[in-house]
Amino acid sequence: MDNLDTYMEQVPELVMTYGLQVVMALVIFIIGKYFSGVVKRLTSKMLLKRDIDKTVVSFVANLAWAVVFVFTVIATLGQIGVQTASLVAVIGAAGLAVGLALQGSLSNFAAGVLMVIFRPCRVGDYIEAAGIAGTVDEITIFSTKLRSPDNKVIVAPNSAVMNGTITNYSAMETRRLDLVIGVSYDADIRQTKEVLKQVLDNNSHVLKDPAYTVALLELADSSINFVVRPWVKGSEYWPARFEILEEIKLALDAADIGIPYPQMDIYVKETPAA
Repeated sequence: MDNLDTYMEQVPELVMTYGLQVVMALVIFIIGKYFSGVVKRLTSKMLLKRDIDKTVVSFVANLAWAVVFVFTVIATLGQIGVQTASLVAVIGAAGLAVGLALQGSLSNFAAGVLMVIFRPCRVGDYIEAAGIAGTVDEITIFSTKLRSPDNKVIVAPNSAVMNGTITNYSAMETRRLDLVIGVSYDADIRQTKEVLKQVLDNNSHVLKDPAYTVALLELADSSINFVVRPWVKGSEYWPARFEILEEIKLALDAADIGIPYPQMDIYVKETPAA
């Protein structure tokens, strides 16, 4: 009976002690859950302002929510007296195991997030990366889909694309054509330059600004080489190149300016019969 009386006397103290802990734990859980939702919404809003793919936005926002929520649960359990050190160790070990198992996929995902954030290329750009070249059709969480000039679909892991050099041919509105035109040593240099300039002046693809360059490049072994560097719109690069080369050849022919080609002279020496 005395023991029962003792226990009854301790009930208010226990209720005050542990009840307060439970109340504080509930407060921590409610605030943490609310804060995790706020973090999710802010993360989603921030990424959407950068025009990042909605799939990536959803994944990153949910990941941020999960991280905050896990910390909230751990803090709640710690408040009511649960030893969370072992729980954190278990979660850490599980995370390490999952990370090692999905190392390649996580690497591709991280690279995909970096690609959509820093935008080294966009859908529709013609790029060269990871030893391949083509037009970007789609950038997903784990891979980048390219379409080659001959209409082949190439799927490259994002990590391979981001870990190497990316050459984006569509990043700038204009591109420069670098042509080397060789003519015969019999040709008049001034006349040849005027012919080349007339071709560029009359071509609709060539931009007035920046100005083109036509200059003597070198006196080669069998030809006088001129450098021809007009600026064109990036979207018109290949049509302009094909058209200008054809017009240069026709203009040189019309001006009777020869274009040398490799020749080999063979001398046959007869050996007197013994």
